[in-house]
Amino acid sequence: MSQNIGNSADKTTPPPSSTQGFRPAARDTSDGLPQRLYEEYAYVLDYLQHGRPVTDKPRHLALPTVQVLGESYFTLLEAEVRTGIQINLNERLYIGKERRERVNRIIGRIGYDALTANAKAELPSVLEKLIADQEKRFVTFFNNSQAITPRMHALELLPGVGKKSMWQIINAREKKPFTNFKDITERTSIGDPVKVIAKRILDELGGGEKYRIFSRSM
Repeated sequence: MSQNIGNSADKTTPPPSSTQGFRPAARDTSDGLPQRLYEEYAYVLDYLQHGRPVTDKPRHLALPTVQVLGESYFTLLEAEVRTGIQINLNERLYIGKERRERVNRIIGRIGYDALTANAKAELPSVLEKLIADQEKRFVTFFNNSQAITPRMHALELLPGVGKKSMWQIINAREKKPFTNFKDITERTSIGDPVKVIAKRILDELGGGEKYRIFSRSM
């Protein structure tokens, strides 16, 4: 089962830390249970005029449906579009709890395998745009991430990052915190932080990853 983690350091691995998590944490509610995390905005990956073929409604009765990627937690969702509304690929939609002008209702969360071929093709570029737009958030991860087990650092969950690269990043940030993606590229062996992070998120969304550092588990 996947575990959601935040920023959790032999010249194995630095000891785990109590550093505040990288991703926004769910706050406790009055009943003592964690507050559910909801997406406010999402980006359109595919527009299905008659919904998905697996719908139990007759094709002519099914409302237009969009498959979207949440902006904050990279949640994959399906939503019904209001009648008469034209939706474009990569469009940013409000899907929060207040009145939605373009979305009728959120059908629910879906897994990566439920995405259409078009949605899967759009996903990498949409992810890269979101990561680039949230540069400060992800630079914070490189600056603050910690160990998640005595022998595994959160940085090692990034594609292509092993012990040597991990220590290079840690040593560099201890001298001076990273300021942006360009700074990370210039002072470490990370070629393109945006693509590295996008690949990690894609791996998490595809399933099979024990730890999730950027996305929500199903």
